[in-house]
Amino acid sequence: MLSTKEIYVTSESGDKMAVKENVRFVRGEPGGTVIQIEPEVLKQTMDGIGSSFTESSAFVLAHLAPVDRKEVMKKIYSEDGANFSLARTHVGACDFSVQGKYSYLDKEGDIELESFTIAPDKKGFSVAEFPGIKDESYDLLPMIREAMEIKNQQKDNELRIVASAWTAPSWMKDIEDWYIPGSPENDYQGTGGSLKKEYEETYADYLIRYLDAYRSEGIEIWGITPVNEPHGNNGQWESMHFTPQSQNEFIRKYLGPKLKSGDNSDVKLLIYDQNRDGLQQWTDHILADSLTAGFVYGTAVHWYESTFKVYEDVFDRVNAKFPNHKIIHTEGCIDDLGKPAPQGITDPERFMERDWFDNDSFWWNDNATDWAYSATWAGVTSEDHPVYAPVHRYARNIIVSIDHWLSGWIDWNVVLDHIGGPNHAGNYCGAPVMINTETGHVYYTPVYYVLAQFSKTIRPGDRAVQTHKTLDGLGEDDLHACATLNSDNILSVQLLNTTKKDLSYKLQIEDQYADITIVANSVQTVRVQL
Repeated sequence: MLSTKEIYVTSESGDKMAVKENVRFVRGEPGGTVIQIEPEVLKQTMDGIGSSFTESSAFVLAHLAPVDRKEVMKKIYSEDGANFSLARTHVGACDFSVQGKYSYLDKEGDIELESFTIAPDKKGFSVAEFPGIKDESYDLLPMIREAMEIKNQQKDNELRIVASAWTAPSWMKDIEDWYIPGSPENDYQGTGGSLKKEYEETYADYLIRYLDAYRSEGIEIWGITPVNEPHGNNGQWESMHFTPQSQNEFIRKYLGPKLKSGDNSDVKLLIYDQNRDGLQQWTDHILADSLTAGFVYGTAVHWYESTFKVYEDVFDRVNAKFPNHKIIHTEGCIDDLGKPAPQGITDPERFMERDWFDNDSFWWNDNATDWAYSATWAGVTSEDHPVYAPVHRYARNIIVSIDHWLSGWIDWNVVLDHIGGPNHAGNYCGAPVMINTETGHVYYTPVYYVLAQFSKTIRPGDRAVQTHKTLDGLGEDDLHACATLNSDNILSVQLLNTTKKDLSYKLQIEDQYADITIVANSVQTVRVQL
């Protein structure tokens, strides 16, 4: 008879990857609420779970003494910590750069890339300019290197890094600037501009040179996207537009062949890199082109079109049409941290209290808002953006996505300061780890523990397997589940209880089942040796 191998729980009541008592299975036909797993029905191969390296994260960590910083990094990347296996980083400036507006090729007209340098990623932060810095040599590239050093000291050392540029160097674009801001008054009609036709090949060379430069520093980049958020962001910070048609041509003529013909032939090319609702339009155009599709590993998506929708129906349709191409979530975070919500913990009168910092209750309950909360401008449906519980948004999105063909899930900044920055555009966000740079206090948010629980039990190479739910009177959003199987034949079932009460369910595997309770407002992982 089967029995559970491990049961982990992270909950509002205070559990943080707590180990619970194992249960045994019995034979029979279960009734009531049932989570049925078919481990013999293998689905997508997993690429991992993780978070992102940004200049802002490195800047915050540089405020800690090196020995204290190393402890934080071990909590993120070691086997004793979250052991994240998938990551993302930015190519040049992004909103989570400390001052922004830079690339690795800022000399105008340098199509031979003679002035190319990744020096901005390793220059560090001076105490004279930034009082409070404890390690002036720490920066984005040293942060990535430190994570790799931690990984290389352990057996399970997988760390797959996806790189995304927010923009080409400004002189390559039609606006000849990093971005032109818009405003709410005119429906945010700003722009990041588009790549000039004469610089398309140069931009492909620029991305290839980045991969080569990082390799020369000992960092192998696993995947790359042509640009972050090709629809743009209304000129709020660095961005650059592509259409499905122009990105398809860029890949087919330049980036795809250049990747495959040199030292970067193993680098995985991901298309799109924006919100899930646009996934089908982009894959229908790019992956339907057999020549371009041959260069592409999969599609990158974000979650910002809704605080609760997962768009699993879109995932199902895209996978049915293009089953040989992966779907990877490359960015999601608690954006616009501190935006006011009526009666909420983020009321503007209380903003300066930083109620999300060192306060687990914020993360487990409906307190967060996002960029489109109460939106009134054209093309945005505010009903898709209600106040939400951050943990629910993370766990629901990950679990439902994996159950519908997603192979990897990456959070945005892994570390930010206590106000959700620094961010040169004022776009403050939540992070798994938040640090008060004035006091040095490190806060591991509930999102950190949820991501750690997923990461430690869903590893690269694992296979998603078929699940079925019978909810027996429960609401559709009350209980979510997905499952993966590893090479040691250990089944990991991930569950989210969004309600304020304990829920009992039957976990069914073939002709056996176990009675299990998932406590109120919690994420549970049940592992079974098959």
